[in-house]
Amino acid sequence: MRIHILMFALAFFLVSCEKELDFKYHDVESQLVIEATLSETEVTVSLTNTIPMGDPLEVNRLTDADVSIKDNTDNITYQLSIDKEGFFHKEMSGISGHEYIIEVSRNGKYYQSSCLMSQPSYILSLDFQWIKMPYDYVAVLQVTFADPIESSDDCYWIRIYRNGDSYMWLLSDDRKSVDGIINEVTMTSRKDISEEDDATVLRDGDAVSVTVAPISRAMYDYLTALQSDSNGPRMFEGDYCLGYFMAAPISKSEIIYRPSEMKEYK
Repeated sequence: MRIHILMFALAFFLVSCEKELDFKYHDVESQLVIEATLSETEVTVSLTNTIPMGDPLEVNRLTDADVSIKDNTDNITYQLSIDKEGFFHKEMSGISGHEYIIEVSRNGKYYQSSCLMSQPSYILSLDFQWIKMPYDYVAVLQVTFADPIESSDDCYWIRIYRNGDSYMWLLSDDRKSVDGIINEVTMTSRKDISEEDDATVLRDGDAVSVTVAPISRAMYDYLTALQSDSNGPRMFEGDYCLGYFMAAPISKSEIIYRPSEMKEYK
């Protein structure tokens, strides 16, 4: 029974997992992209423009803007400054249950979005196991995390990093919760790494870190649309832009990839 559940989850994963957020479009005017995250320790905002299909994915962050975050619950506004990497940034403590508003002004245009910071989830464990596929053994990563039982319609954004760089991401929600626990699985690297693509290969000693962030249903729908190469619902009011604003406590954990020590999933 467990293997049937795993295979169902993996089949779902094959159509639901993405490598990264690539804002690339066919023959359309360049659009502003706002990617903003407020956690329990800091807020980070990236401003970029969409990249035409066929062009290299080189990130050029825009810094000619005014960006602020307002704690609408406590009626306090924080102005963000630019860090050395071109992000708008401020160390501040996001509080669960508070509503936050981001405001961006650039070139005479105005953009605004709001988000209620959800209750935290916590990663309970990370585990790698082998699963036998027709073509090879594949390393499956299982992410186990807590789902607050006092709330409903909880959604999650799971992001996976390889040695600090974006590796892949997937979505989950509390329909998969059993007794307040969600187990999410994803296929990663083949055992025969000579047959694996550089974008997905894992090597002995690689540090694989995972973050789990509770997100709104609107954010879930937005990311789901991106998986289907659609712009999805607008996440900002005011002038038109792409992107998102997420206020969420982020749980993080790390595991070292040791293929020789992994068991086969049975």
